[in-house]
Amino acid sequence: MKKWLFFLVIVGSLHRGFAQSIPGLTQATPQAQPASVSDPLGRDTPSGTVLGFLQEAQNGNYKVAADYLQMSPARRQSQGAELASQLKVLMDRDFEGSLRRLSTRPEGNLEAGGMPDQQTIGTFSSGEAEVPVVLVRVAQPSAAKIWFFSADTLSKVPDLYDNLQAQRIEKELPRSLVEISFLGLPLWQWLALIAAVPVSAVIGWLVLLLLEIPRSLWLRFRKRPNLHLVRRVSLPLLVFFGAIAHRAIASYLRLPLLPRLYYYRTIGVVILIGFFWFVLRATGLMMQRLRAHAIGAGRIGTGTLMLLGERLLKALVWIVAVLAVLAVIGFNLTTVLAGLGIGGLAIAFAAQKTLENLFGGVSVLGDEVIRVGDFCRFGDKSGTVEDISLRSTRIRTPDRSELSIPNGSLATMNIENFARRDKILFNPTFGVRYETTPDQLRYLLAELRRMLYEHPMIESESARIRLAGFDNNALNLEIFSYILTRDYNEFTAIREDLLLRIMEIVEKAGSGLALPARTVYLNRDADIDAKKASAAEEQVQKWRDEGQLPFPDFAPEDVAAFRGVISYPEKGSAVGGDHR
Repeated sequence: MKKWLFFLVIVGSLHRGFAQSIPGLTQATPQAQPASVSDPLGRDTPSGTVLGFLQEAQNGNYKVAADYLQMSPARRQSQGAELASQLKVLMDRDFEGSLRRLSTRPEGNLEAGGMPDQQTIGTFSSGEAEVPVVLVRVAQPSAAKIWFFSADTLSKVPDLYDNLQAQRIEKELPRSLVEISFLGLPLWQWLALIAAVPVSAVIGWLVLLLLEIPRSLWLRFRKRPNLHLVRRVSLPLLVFFGAIAHRAIASYLRLPLLPRLYYYRTIGVVILIGFFWFVLRATGLMMQRLRAHAIGAGRIGTGTLMLLGERLLKALVWIVAVLAVLAVIGFNLTTVLAGLGIGGLAIAFAAQKTLENLFGGVSVLGDEVIRVGDFCRFGDKSGTVEDISLRSTRIRTPDRSELSIPNGSLATMNIENFARRDKILFNPTFGVRYETTPDQLRYLLAELRRMLYEHPMIESESARIRLAGFDNNALNLEIFSYILTRDYNEFTAIREDLLLRIMEIVEKAGSGLALPARTVYLNRDADIDAKKASAAEEQVQKWRDEGQLPFPDFAPEDVAAFRGVISYPEKGSAVGGDHR
């Protein structure tokens, strides 16, 4: 229900914004005033008067166009059509002003200054003089106040028209090119606009060539390869510069005012398309190079974050491009942005979980806590990271099922990344039988400690083995050491080798691994090898006599000499190689 409510709020806000931004739409559907006082010709606002006059005059309805002029009924009847046609020519050829800035409010533009109920919308240029074009607001008996072209401006129209006619280029052209028109434009201007297209394309290509020459020289001077990346943005730039050149050429054709407005809007949209097309291409190229550089430097998480950033930047460019095109077309973006702001708040409230997952993904990728391919533990679950998307992270568990974790939860979760280990802990605890004598145990500890020092895949600096305690049925020995590998499969092979060597040393000491059971002996157990036990005790006695008893540890020079003595893998193994 909440989602439908938010949707209705957004649609209502956008509808109000677009309705208020289209000139003349609010006039067609009056709200503040009753229908009886609304002017049928749309002269309630300066914009309605000027656009209405131009539209009627362009359609050839000069008698109706005369109703937009401030003059007496008798003069309007006799001279109105002729004066309207002359004013239309002046507006098309000699008017300096912007139709987009005309006020759409009944009271006009109060910020422009001037007298009340009077608005200057532009000027007519006649030689060195400039004649203001003034609208006046006049009260009517049967309606509210409406706007007219002022009588003072109309009094100067005949002289301005005669001066303009003497300078018109149409006098030098065939009459058919001047008299035939389409959509308010004479045929000769249509032909000129079409002929300007290839000329503009050539100008745009020359501009691109001029921009490429300094870049090629710079790359040659720095002795860097030319990757020809400019070719991927050349088409958008050609559209951009070509449209600018076409607009510059069209400014010399003196297009009629209303078609000029439509042309400027159209060519403005083409210029924006070329510009934002270039921005999208340049953004993609820049982010691709940054991503490749990050991945090449080993920052895979940053590379993935670059991909996310590229998508967000492109989405932002699209939004700005749409708003810019709407502004050029003539929409009032103030109300549209207000509607989008309200809609954005509603969307943010409704999609807070989605946004939480989005920012959680950005946090995970930015911190590079995990990467694709890492084996990690997430809470009580573990698995290999297969993909980090905008919403969730997908994990492949050891039983080959797929686990999906929302990024918002992942950002607050304790993660143990096994792929970041530089070495793996080897920490077994095992028990030997209670029948083992103290000297046997000393021999066993010394031999095991020596084995740890000698093994090439054990970190000797931290390796140790100690008598850890007395269990109910065994003497517990604890080994603490690190195996020098990051690969878990290799770790299991080294662990197997170490455990087998431990069994051999226990047997060599004449002892045995304790069984996890309670045994009652009725006579002396003959399982202990008396000969081997005697040899172990003699060796320990020899160490004592020579002052070399390795307790609590071997001498440092002995530890250094032991390093790497054991051959691993041992001789005869199917997997050869020297790990020292």
